[in-house]
Amino acid sequence: MYVRYGKRDHRAELDGNARIRPPSPLVRRCQQGAMKAATLRDRAYSIRRMIAVAAAGLSRRYGRRWALTDVSFELPGGALAMVSGRNGSGKSTLLRVLATAIRPDLGTATILGHDLRADREAVRERTALLGHRTHLYEPLTALENLALVARFLGGDRRRAALLERLEEVGLADRAGDAVQTFSAGMRQRLALARVLQQEARVVLLDEPYGHLDPPGFLLVDGVLRRLRARGITVLMATHLLQRGRTLCDRSLVLDAGRLVFAGATAEMPEPAGSDGAGFAEGA
Repeated sequence: MYVRYGKRDHRAELDGNARIRPPSPLVRRCQQGAMKAATLRDRAYSIRRMIAVAAAGLSRRYGRRWALTDVSFELPGGALAMVSGRNGSGKSTLLRVLATAIRPDLGTATILGHDLRADREAVRERTALLGHRTHLYEPLTALENLALVARFLGGDRRRAALLERLEEVGLADRAGDAVQTFSAGMRQRLALARVLQQEARVVLLDEPYGHLDPPGFLLVDGVLRRLRARGITVLMATHLLQRGRTLCDRSLVLDAGRLVFAGATAEMPEPAGSDGAGFAEGA
């Protein structure tokens, strides 16, 4: 049957042929507009889903000194990003705020879509932080430290699994030794192993090369590459700019608590002056 302006043509019914009148040009344009709007909505939703870390006006102060001031940026999922800047520029504070270890005074941020103010527990479930302090249990062995973390997190507590994690950071041969006998570099390695246990989707590393020897530098390089291959988003504070330029695809530069650069590492400006961040690298 024909459909004319919402009415049936009964002559068509007598013929036994059911047909629909083609839409008018106006209807076609409306349909195309609706399809285009739906496509744009889907694309915007996909872009939002791709953003792993988004900060909006993050500010944090200690007393009367602002350690972070109006820091805003976005990191796509799977990015390996470097945070650089002079001592006291706010790198550690930024990572601690994102990990919910401390609260921002102004602004907020989302981790995989979860607001760090309103949904702290969800953020903590999805992030892992390697800070300046290792927070290891000194009297316990390396293996016992990892077993304790696995128990808290509900992770794999089998000896073979824990030894595999220690092997990843080059400590399998010291699994039975107490942490209190470890050097600073060995403690750093064990702290990194404990971070990797958490299976987080966003990993925050504050000076992961600190205290390490040249083989340790290469070890951290390998860990970063493996995390990136798994699609984990990594935000790493470091003074090793040349190493960061080689490994990282995104960069943030802080200066006195303000974000002065956010973008591709290839476009990151060189530090101004001889006192800029960047030290001799061990390997």
